[in-house]
Amino acid sequence: MNPAAPKRNPEEIAKLGNDIFERRVQPLLKPEDDGKYVAIDIATEEYVIDDNDYAALTRLTDRRRGAQVWIVRVGKPYRMSFRMRFGQ
Repeated sequence: MNPAAPKRNPEEIAKLGNDIFERRVQPLLKPEDDGKYVAIDIATEEYVIDDNDYAALTRLTDRRRGAQVWIVRVGKPYRMSFRMRFGQ
């Protein structure tokens, strides 16, 4: 995990992730994105969209080692969060 990144609890990750999704990602989504997964690094607001949740998570964490990731499924009522730690 990035030592400069603040340690956040799951509620903070969810709040930040939802805010970033609604503000930055949702306005850019297309109808064909329904059912896809969006993995968001809450520290950098970088995100990846993929048909598969694991693929979205992997693609983002390959680029952003130590990312604190929030995953949202587009158009679905449930959300998942993952907190990634590397190099510990």
